[in-house]
Amino acid sequence: MSLVTVRKYKLDIEEIWHEGGPRLEQPLRVATALAVVANPYAGRYQPDLLPFMAELRQLGSELSARLIAALGGVANVQAYGKGAVVGEDGELEHGAVWHEAGGWAMREALGQPKAIVPSAKTIGGIGTRLIVPLGHIQAAYVRSHFGAAEMTLWDGPRRNEIAFGLAMATGGRVHARLGGLAAADVTGNDGLR
Repeated sequence: MSLVTVRKYKLDIEEIWHEGGPRLEQPLRVATALAVVANPYAGRYQPDLLPFMAELRQLGSELSARLIAALGGVANVQAYGKGAVVGEDGELEHGAVWHEAGGWAMREALGQPKAIVPSAKTIGGIGTRLIVPLGHIQAAYVRSHFGAAEMTLWDGPRRNEIAFGLAMATGGRVHARLGGLAAADVTGNDGLR
């Protein structure tokens, strides 16, 4: 029997045309894909979480594919992040399984980019709003791509569920102008620069 039972999926796409400055020719698109999953360990301590983490890789692949398709293909993705909201009968470590499972899946789907996948996780109830940090997929020092994506569900996670989410964006912040390493200058060798 599988440890991963999905109740529902959600895909959100934001199009941002300006932040008070000039209107862009093409909008920044920020997308999140979520799955609400039954928490197999709700209400009890489970010493070995690795089997759950391993099975979640498939879910990470599914959510990655949905995001890439929504943004028009791998070539359009410049930033990413991941998050988890664990229902009240779980523990934070139940959301931490997503670090490897979600991050691995996104990297594989995007051709093995080098930068760490920013992450957020929390314990919360129905309607918990999680702001997922975003970063450039090849270089953590690209300041313009420090962004955020909202992850929320009106009916989840329930006490015995976990909402796992991935986020991707087609660029950095609209009208970014604070210097630092430019995306065009990334060497992509070490995940930093």
